[in-house]
Amino acid sequence: MAGEGFYDAGALRQVATNLFYGWGYNFYRKENQLRADDQLIRSKAASLLGYAMASVSEAESAYRREFLPPPTRAKPFPDAGAVESAQNLEKLARAIGALEASLQQQPVPANDRMTQRYREEAPTLEALIDFDHRLVGQCELVRSMVNGQEGTAILKMLSDLNAGLEAIRETMRNREAVLLNGA
Repeated sequence: MAGEGFYDAGALRQVATNLFYGWGYNFYRKENQLRADDQLIRSKAASLLGYAMASVSEAESAYRREFLPPPTRAKPFPDAGAVESAQNLEKLARAIGALEASLQQQPVPANDRMTQRYREEAPTLEALIDFDHRLVGQCELVRSMVNGQEGTAILKMLSDLNAGLEAIRETMRNREAVLLNGA
């Protein structure tokens, strides 16, 4: 029968496996599932920061509308305290946005032969799970603190929010250290 090689499952499997390895990928490996999970979890944590940034930006806009009215002859210059507060909200939104971008760009162990030669990839990825859990919890806490809050309430929590952002940065630095030093 012509073309019977196309129906030989053993030969097809060997060809497919060789191609996958040649491409540097085998989707049946545990490491690939862990890598995909890590990327998914970090994107979800980053989306929590995106929601937090949107809440702060919305609160800043409302704050500016309420406390920084257009200039009049009687009051040509805005209140310096209100301007500083609005700028603090703007800085907070920018800091959250920068952290969101940084979180999305966090590296994962490379899927190459050199990484596999010098470091076990699966244990490294499993060590990253602890950091991912912490990141998600920290990002959710920041999001829940600012969600639906007015600018004045966010300003009262500004030191706590900045401490939370620094805690997220520290977790990200520790995560990178695991990648550099191995599990």
